Amino acid sequence: MITLQKAVVGYGGAPLFPPLSGHFAVGSLTAVVGVNGAGKSTLLKTVAGLLPLQGGSLRFSGNKLPRMAYLPQQAELDRQFPILVSDLVAMGSWPLSGMFGGLNKRAARQIAEALDAVSMTSMARSPVGELSGGQLQRVLFARLLVQQAPLILLDEPFTGIDSATIQLLLQVIDRLHQQRKTVIAVLHDMSMVANHFPQALLLTPQCCHWGAAENVLEHIPALNIASAPLCRSGERNDVA
Repeated sequence: MITLQKAVVGYGGAPLFPPLSGHFAVGSLTAVVGVNGAGKSTLLKTVAGLLPLQGGSLRFSGNKLPRMAYLPQQAELDRQFPILVSDLVAMGSWPLSGMFGGLNKRAARQIAEALDAVSMTSMARSPVGELSGGQLQRVLFARLLVQQAPLILLDEPFTGIDSATIQLLLQVIDRLHQQRKTVIAVLHDMSMVANHFPQALLLTPQCCHWGAAENVLEHIPALNIASAPLCRSGERNDVA
């Protein structure tokens, strides 16, 4: 479980949204939504330990940082790095085998199974630089599967990719949820949240809402989040 108590997320001591209290339960599947610049990606990076918490507390079960798989936005990736698809996926085994541990038969099988799960087996020996946006995202999900981490953080995993890939990756996420992985994803598509994510966290500069997705989405009067008023005056800033 990940527990936040009056957690302040932002930069240089300046919060991006009000202090946040609540928890991500083990095995939960949560969508993080909100206006642009509200701090969705910053929250994800803070949970991943890439950014410091500005105040309050963020604790993991047993007070121990769990193994996690973090998938950043594609814009943050160097697509010109000279590496083959299979080698990129194999990097997911490093946390378990070490960078120089080599690939045993079990790891090789896991890589093959991960590529098959995202329908990319036929492109295993292709350079990553030749992939489309959707193909690259499939490969990154395959690497994530190989990591076998109990905590999975996804930053806008469906931005700029084709609909067939979106549907396939939603199935992958659903299987991870069935395996009791804790999945937190930054999303923009409210209909996707309503149909596929049991839990949601809505962030705005004025207030936050956290809980069952159907309840959280009631605070968004229209599915177009860019034009919808996202909170009502007088509502609580922190959530339980």
